[in-house]
Amino acid sequence: MPASSLAAARPNIILSETDADRITDLALGARQRAPDVARLLLEEVERAEVRPDAETPADIAGMGARVEFVDQTHGEARAVTLVYPAEADIAAGRISILTPVGAGLLGLRPGQAIQWPDRDGHERELRVVSVRRAGPMTSQT
Repeated sequence: MPASSLAAARPNIILSETDADRITDLALGARQRAPDVARLLLEEVERAEVRPDAETPADIAGMGARVEFVDQTHGEARAVTLVYPAEADIAAGRISILTPVGAGLLGLRPGQAIQWPDRDGHERELRVVSVRRAGPMTSQT
């Protein structure tokens, strides 16, 4: 299926203004070293419903959120925290949004699923089970 058809079939997503701005900056800066994921992130921000931080629902998989999901391809359940690259630590369950899984989960809510490419370009279905935020959304510099 062409990339544009895949994007059209993806579920609606919501991002906070802060996340959308920072992710756009990150993706633009990462185009040389991670072109595929940077492109996917930019596409996701472009198609997202961007809301003021205070109006972004708490169950949205945004930055700093703990997301429990199932990789339907393997039936594997995982729980990860979405972070920026400098904070990533796979052993601690913190995955960068510059990874395919991190980018794919962005903006989803519990019950939503997305067909998303893995590092090898194979489509996987990621289904969100739960989203927890550590606290109120705050501005971090």
